[in-house]
Amino acid sequence: MEKWDLYDKHRNKIDKQIARGDEMTSDEFHLVVHVCIFNPKGEMLIQQRQPFKQGWSNLWDITCGGSAVAGETSQQAASRELFEELGILYNFERIRPRFTINFERGFDDYYLIEYELDLNELTLQTEEVQAVKWASKEEILELIELKKFIPYYESIIAFLFEGRHHYGSVCL
Repeated sequence: MEKWDLYDKHRNKIDKQIARGDEMTSDEFHLVVHVCIFNPKGEMLIQQRQPFKQGWSNLWDITCGGSAVAGETSQQAASRELFEELGILYNFERIRPRFTINFERGFDDYYLIEYELDLNELTLQTEEVQAVKWASKEEILELIELKKFIPYYESIIAFLFEGRHHYGSVCL
């Protein structure tokens, strides 16, 4: 059973944990991380969720992401998710998220990385990921319009692409 640490609205950890799916009060929040990998051509690595995965089945998504589990920092959660979903080892301990979006139930940390990699060398987590590919901003926006990609706001997708070379992003 996956457990989450809870935070107050100022992102201070409170002395409470819950299991995934448990109810939170209106003043409790949890931490989610996303990693976006871009190649030197400016394309983002995207993944397609498994058809049996609960929530957004069969849809394409950004490189990887998920909730931080109890005891993890944002950086530890980003490292774990990237390794679990795609088999990529990267230590995020020396960097902060490029930006954070506050959503209704928590904090969504985004890490942006430019990294050339061979898709054939990835180890996809069979429980979550059925396919990966490189995609341009225009391709992702078209997939969103066709309802084949998780329905992110277009402005967030544009911001991810525009922010990939600015302070807080990483080149490997």
